[in-house]
Amino acid sequence: MRANDPFARLPEVASFTVTSTTVTDGAPWPPEQFSSGVPGGKDLSPQLSWSGAPEGTRSYAVTVYDPDAPTGSGFWHWAVADIPATVTELPEGAGDDTGSGLPEGAFQLPNDARAPRFLGAAPPPGHGPHRYFVVVHALDVESIGVPADATPAILGFTMTGHVLGRAILTATAETPA
Repeated sequence: MRANDPFARLPEVASFTVTSTTVTDGAPWPPEQFSSGVPGGKDLSPQLSWSGAPEGTRSYAVTVYDPDAPTGSGFWHWAVADIPATVTELPEGAGDDTGSGLPEGAFQLPNDARAPRFLGAAPPPGHGPHRYFVVVHALDVESIGVPADATPAILGFTMTGHVLGRAILTATAETPA
């Protein structure tokens, strides 16, 4: 049994648009967005562009979450905080080990493998399809105020009262048995 939409239980907020030249909403991740431990995988974060954020947006955060991971708590693949409100795009590969494609002031939090970078998809073989929620969160503060070593769950908890809007793109992945 697969989890429902992990954002359905959060307070309702405005929606806006996120698109990608890397992946299409509802479609499988391309091989480059898989973990480097999977043949063809490169741990390459997707290109993202967004528009239509609510008035009053002062910064953004980006998260990538797999609620279908067999952990009981899902798996956070990427979390970026403090993206300036003037930025509306991240290039493919922005989530490398150094965050080289991130704008000044933005930073990556450790994913669930405890690495501050994008970690590509790697569903267990034969576990079935997994969903990857790629979310841009529009926030009412310039800095969300979490430490760089915080978990994505702490980022999510801290953001709850500051989210003005949410743009969601969902990718899928499956590793055959």
